[in-house]
Amino acid sequence: MSTQIVILAAGMGSRLGRSLPKPLTELSDGRTIMQQQFDNIHDAFGDDAAVTIVVGYKAEHIIEAFPQATFVHNEQYDQTNTSKSLMRALRASATGGVLWMNGDVVFDPTALHRAAKVVRRGQSFVSVNREKVSDEEVKYTTDAEGYIRELSKTVKNGLGEAVGINYVAKHDKAALLRQLGRVDNQDYFERGIELAIEQDKLRFEPIDISDLYAVEIDFAEDLERANLFV
Repeated sequence: MSTQIVILAAGMGSRLGRSLPKPLTELSDGRTIMQQQFDNIHDAFGDDAAVTIVVGYKAEHIIEAFPQATFVHNEQYDQTNTSKSLMRALRASATGGVLWMNGDVVFDPTALHRAAKVVRRGQSFVSVNREKVSDEEVKYTTDAEGYIRELSKTVKNGLGEAVGINYVAKHDKAALLRQLGRVDNQDYFERGIELAIEQDKLRFEPIDISDLYAVEIDFAEDLERANLFV
């Protein structure tokens, strides 16, 4: 079965100050943020990778730009956060694991090749950068066995940052889905992962991509930095 991949693209992305959804922001090489994600997906998983996009804000623009994808709608995009977008996508997914990414991340194609190896062995994971620990970003700690223990923006003494590329294995999906349904509307999906680790004993492996570029585009300076790589 082809790999199921979800792109979370329902948000308004107001901090970047663009009229279109943030994933449709053009990069210096002429591609949009989402197009480089599609290119990276096909490079790592082949043309038969099944891509689902969670849309909300000005959904019609993304649907028009990527007609080859499947779409899940988060009609409450202005009242909910990524936890509820991911919840909708997992509910709509077929049997099997799901790899997902935030729709505003510009990243090295090698990140997905590295991820594909972990997907093949059926291990849930969170891609991380061990070289950065910014206050405003999602940080993580690990347990004695090296699996993710904490995952949030409020983590103290974080070991690094989550970069927005993640995977839930088939056997972990039901528990994560249940926890995503329990968290607050404004929670990020990372809260669902945290609760699944704490209450359901799920194991998410941190996959180190510190040697690769991965830039989450929130502000104009992030876009400038991403354009240095593409």
